[in-house]
Amino acid sequence: MLPGGGEQGDRQDTTAEGTPGAVTLAQPMEIGAEIDWGADAWAEVRTRARRAGRAYVWLNLVEQRLRAVVNAVLRPIYEPVHGEEWVVAAAGPAGHEWVQRAVAVREVSRRKGYLLDPADDNVLSFLTLPQLRELVVQHWPCFEPYFDDRRDLELALDELEVARHVVSRNRALSRTVLDQAERACSRLLELLGAGPARGAAQRLPVDAVEELVADRFSDVVGVYADRVRLQRQLPVEDLFAGARRLDAVGIGLNLLVQNYSGRRLIRLAEAGCRVRLLFLNPASSAVRRRERELGLGRGEMARSVEMNIMHMRRVRSRLRDPGAFEIQVFDETPRFTAYLVDGDGGEGGLAVVQSYLRRARGMEVPVMVLRGGNRRVVADDRPAESGLFEVYREEFEGIWADARPVS
Repeated sequence: MLPGGGEQGDRQDTTAEGTPGAVTLAQPMEIGAEIDWGADAWAEVRTRARRAGRAYVWLNLVEQRLRAVVNAVLRPIYEPVHGEEWVVAAAGPAGHEWVQRAVAVREVSRRKGYLLDPADDNVLSFLTLPQLRELVVQHWPCFEPYFDDRRDLELALDELEVARHVVSRNRALSRTVLDQAERACSRLLELLGAGPARGAAQRLPVDAVEELVADRFSDVVGVYADRVRLQRQLPVEDLFAGARRLDAVGIGLNLLVQNYSGRRLIRLAEAGCRVRLLFLNPASSAVRRRERELGLGRGEMARSVEMNIMHMRRVRSRLRDPGAFEIQVFDETPRFTAYLVDGDGGEGGLAVVQSYLRRARGMEVPVMVLRGGNRRVVADDRPAESGLFEVYREEFEGIWADARPVS
């Protein structure tokens, strides 16, 4: 006999104590179940959701790309004979079970109205990543002309299986597995003919999530606590390699002068890169104020800036076209340092920007990485407004116009 609630239930409990076969029902609060989530629990699940969401974007891109490749290669072979059933025919006896399962899911989706896009009303759209892989493996002679190495393709797909399994079942995804999945997805997209574009995208590949949320963060693609962390992700060699144009403004431009050798800079300029460098005038009062802010001895920063300028003058003197390597100094209060690579408005430009803090040296100041170009769109395919890259480029041009050339 199960007790009821309230006072009546209490009277029934008392009466039932001596009744053979009577069972008492524990109330939830008596069990001690805790169904509330505290701040730590919410922080944990949000972290899991962010990781899973990021991995899902990558996996979705790879699956869509692989589906397009399978469609482009196998459809012309099987469709002329088998019509709409070409996917079933391509799967063959070995894939009979999973392709029939995809057919059944498609029919259920049709009946329940789950197919919102007519472009997805085909069996191929209901195949999963492992099933698409099976089609590639079964018909490798058809795909071989398009890929250099089958082993590379299969190894990259193998690396994705752990992340795909975790994400599809909404389980915890570790940071290590997420990083592995992103690397594998990036490699797969490159193998499948959808790798990063040329230019600055090779120096800092466009991130899949960046493409989706670029508008939300203007053109900021990276923020680092200091320059050391930046250089781990984006080494100076990668930032300046292959640049068509380099504009830099700052106090001493140490990121360029002290981390990029003069020999490399000469090769860069001889390859056609136009360079404009803006240093703070070492004889200006702004240098002395900065020295006091950082607690440096009088003239210490001025000598450092002067040495950097002399080094760049030596580089310029060794060029066949010194006019393509311009150096100027400005006397204004320095507000930021910026390196604008390919800053001619071309697609794929990158900028590294740091603001000056009163008590922190350049190595210790937070860094923003900006991606230039007008590649972003907002809702309804309307072009996005100009981002921060253009703001800093205009500021550079204004300082350059008022600066004085160094002979």
